Amino acid sequence: MPLARTPLLASIGLLGFALSACQPALRPIVDPAPRPSSTGSSGSTRSTPVAVAQPARRAVVPSDTMVSADAMMKAATSVFGDSTAFDGVPDGTLDEEPTWDIDVRSYETHERVEHYLRLFTGTSRERMAERISRGTRYESMIRAKMRAAGMPEDLFYLALIESGYDPHAYSSAAAVGMWQFMTATGRDVGLRIDWWMDERRDPARSTDAAIRFLRSLQQQFGSLYLAAAAYNGGPGRVARGLTRFAGAIGDAEGDDKFFALAEQDYLHSETKNYVPQLIAAALVAKTPEKFGFTIERQPEFVYDSVLVEAGTSIGAIARVAAIALDSLKELNPALLRGSAPPDRSVWLRVPVGSASTVSAAYSVLSAEERAAWSVVTPGKGETLSALAKRHQVSAGELGWYNPGLRTARSGAFVAGQTVRVPTRETILASRVVPDPVIERYGGVSAGVHVVRAGESLGAIGRRYSVSVTRLKSMNGLRSDRIRSGQTLIVRAGTTGSSGGSTRPTSSGTSAPAKSITHVVRSGESLGVIAKRYKTSVASIKSLNKLRSDRIKAGQRLTVKRG
Repeated sequence: MPLARTPLLASIGLLGFALSACQPALRPIVDPAPRPSSTGSSGSTRSTPVAVAQPARRAVVPSDTMVSADAMMKAATSVFGDSTAFDGVPDGTLDEEPTWDIDVRSYETHERVEHYLRLFTGTSRERMAERISRGTRYESMIRAKMRAAGMPEDLFYLALIESGYDPHAYSSAAAVGMWQFMTATGRDVGLRIDWWMDERRDPARSTDAAIRFLRSLQQQFGSLYLAAAAYNGGPGRVARGLTRFAGAIGDAEGDDKFFALAEQDYLHSETKNYVPQLIAAALVAKTPEKFGFTIERQPEFVYDSVLVEAGTSIGAIARVAAIALDSLKELNPALLRGSAPPDRSVWLRVPVGSASTVSAAYSVLSAEERAAWSVVTPGKGETLSALAKRHQVSAGELGWYNPGLRTARSGAFVAGQTVRVPTRETILASRVVPDPVIERYGGVSAGVHVVRAGESLGAIGRRYSVSVTRLKSMNGLRSDRIRSGQTLIVRAGTTGSSGGSTRPTSSGTSAPAKSITHVVRSGESLGVIAKRYKTSVASIKSLNKLRSDRIKAGQRLTVKRG
């Protein structure tokens, strides 16, 4: 948001007093100190991790220095925020031109930019206002990180067109989070993305990754807008286009190169329109009052942090520290299973001012009380569903915490394994989200369907020619209730005409057997998979060069339909 300034401050001394009085309330908006080593915090006499206090940011004004009204206004803004640092809007303030660190003015009259301006302030007005409002929660954090990295702060608006600042946005191509990273790209830029954690959903960590990626793209192409196009459409395609159409691009330099390349019949329409959308969105979001928007500012994304051990339940901490579970979930969106992962300690974010309370409560918990799960040994011949019933959880919930379980053809556990059984409060703190290995959304992919908003089990069953009873059985569901984003095992059959990724064969014609890839789910055996695809165990073993019938969850198998 642009900073509105009064011509003069009535009393610099009074404002200085107000600033000093309010400084302790300030909190940092960046991630805590570097990740701890396995030995814990230095100087600690306990093996239990402790809270790390975040120093408050202060606006320091030396007493022996003459301070201008403008400098004092900046200091006031750093404390109070630009919406409350002054009383009312002086005449003419809204007519002041905002400042930019991306080139908006050179292209604001471009045909496509004007098109999106009309769209964002017209039919999409309500949706745009909602997204801009959501972005106020993250604006200070993102701008601070951009500034620290030497990148233009106004790239903040790129997240507006990527996701509307939604940490849990999920695209049709399975891109996730505020900055919409695909799994492979996210891992390439340093994010942890696996069964236990998905840092694409973390606003701070994903912003760091987006900055690294954008900075490398800007260095590669020498243009911020070409970098943005590459962020959307891939650096390889942009690089090939610049080479292929070098003659047509001619003497265009810098950001003009993007618009010259976009005029060619080469980039996908989404990429061609990406930069015009960015410019139009920035114009609206930076001066929403100019376009008649009323934006409701959200509380800033701030937090304290406490170091917790591997396998610690978020639900247990919420209970003993008397903190709302939803608050901990919102501050720690990367923790998918309601706990720290089983292989490392993590900095758990907690509400500002609660670090000491949480640390004290955590320190008195026994290892058993803080554990997200207990470990049990299945009985001889026991199946996943039988074990789940014995511990009063669903088979699906049990599968969330045991991605590598192996079963025999009969469905019984292979001997020698142990099983994690989650606590009820851990399950309540978990998220039902698509597995990061899924590459398509809302369609069949290796026998898996991701539920879209408004879908029911009946509709999904009709789509894949499977009964609701069978769907519930395969997925360990106790009721017909399902949620958007939930993953369901389905029969890998012909899909319907709407949104399916598998084409039906012509009526009365036998289609040749095609190789497909199946991702093994927890509890599956080669026999079950062979039956599903109407093939044989021997065929699957031959295609995949398997020497035994042992398979594990997450394993990819090549299968030919019988």
